[in-house]
Amino acid sequence: MDFKPLITLLAIVNPLAIVPFFIHYTQDFSREQRVRTIWIASFSCFVVIAASALLGLQILDFFGISLASFQVGGGMLLLTSALSMLNAQPAEAKTTKGEVDDASARASIAVVPLTIPLLTGPATMSTVVIYADQAKTFFQHAALVGYGVVIALATAVCFAAAKPIARFLGKTGINVMTRLMGLIL
Repeated sequence: MDFKPLITLLAIVNPLAIVPFFIHYTQDFSREQRVRTIWIASFSCFVVIAASALLGLQILDFFGISLASFQVGGGMLLLTSALSMLNAQPAEAKTTKGEVDDASARASIAVVPLTIPLLTGPATMSTVVIYADQAKTFFQHAALVGYGVVIALATAVCFAAAKPIARFLGKTGINVMTRLMGLIL
């Protein structure tokens, strides 16, 4: 079994790097709201990865986009994501002040902006689609979907332990982890 897709996805999604955003967006939430947000964000993360694995190639066909073109675009996204991470910025974390204020005002920010684009942005989706093209058997496709479950569980664990992680690692530790994931990517 090839674990390269899982390692790549963990590096791209990097839920540890999103912990500060999770804390910021949920700072005024009750415990129940925070738990609900964790489960929705984790499940949404799985859905994005599974949908990309199972339907990504069909969506490209529908829009008439060749896989080669998509690989070039996806490679560029991975490069920019890795460079951002090396600078200790979450890969897809390009949010404006208005988006932060708007997200904070809503009851649930689990899907937007936490899941899309912070956790599973374009780089994640393109990576999964490219791995789905390389998958030749049912079991390889099932493994990609299973990796989505692992990523969702890692996200749930990181978000559930967000405050202790942030206290333990501190800003510097989170930046080091982000840079390390960028280097792996």
